[in-house]
Amino acid sequence: MRPNKSFGQNFLVDRSVLAKIVEAAEVSANDEILELGAGTGVLTRELAKHARRVVAVELERDMLALLAKTTSKYANVELLARNLLFVDPADVFDARPYKLVANLPYYITAPTFRHFLESTNPPRLLVVMVQQEVAQRIVAEPGDLSLLAVSIQFYGRPRIIARVPASAFYPPPKVDSAILRIDLQAEAPLAAVERDTFFRVVQAGFSERRKQLHNSLTHGLHRKNEDIRAWLAAADIDTSRRAETLSIEEWLRLWKHMPPT
Repeated sequence: MRPNKSFGQNFLVDRSVLAKIVEAAEVSANDEILELGAGTGVLTRELAKHARRVVAVELERDMLALLAKTTSKYANVELLARNLLFVDPADVFDARPYKLVANLPYYITAPTFRHFLESTNPPRLLVVMVQQEVAQRIVAEPGDLSLLAVSIQFYGRPRIIARVPASAFYPPPKVDSAILRIDLQAEAPLAAVERDTFFRVVQAGFSERRKQLHNSLTHGLHRKNEDIRAWLAAADIDTSRRAETLSIEEWLRLWKHMPPT
């Protein structure tokens, strides 16, 4: 089976990395696991040895046929032939808790996080393999935050478990990867109906790189600059700050002081 470049496929061949992923996910005999992009099933089988149920999602038809063969001995593995962005966890797990494990191709990393973190039944824990540079962006602290980092740290605490060298894959990608663990909060800071306006503010703040916050919010939200300055002052945020310097708590405070349109 050859990796499909259009799907960003690189097969994991270093078995020591598999053990690190399973350990990072703290997979136990009572766990239900959602594995995205199961591929050849090398990680699926390791998860199945420890979990009560593994739902392995794979889209490519040829890969699915191979996946069915490699996991046939595991009665606790279920295959789901679907684009991962069309998987509704509530359909798969109802309201039961589950953990998400994935080796994510770069081009779909951000949409995947958003899809599952915003779902009606988000995972309790995520352990994903992403490009090392992306992992470092996600775990960044105020002063070096990005829209991606805020979008994930809003929901939970990310941390890098281990670096994975390019040589652990076939074919080896051009960059190293990292195992990233995200522990989600029991509840998101805002209700679902409030998050749209919150992230609209955050997106506006990051819409113009290296510009002061009052300028990026003025242009991103199409409001008068004097109104934006007054809003920032009410939230006790210096108008000369830049978006990457604000903590999650400061973004929430800014949102709570948001004047009506």
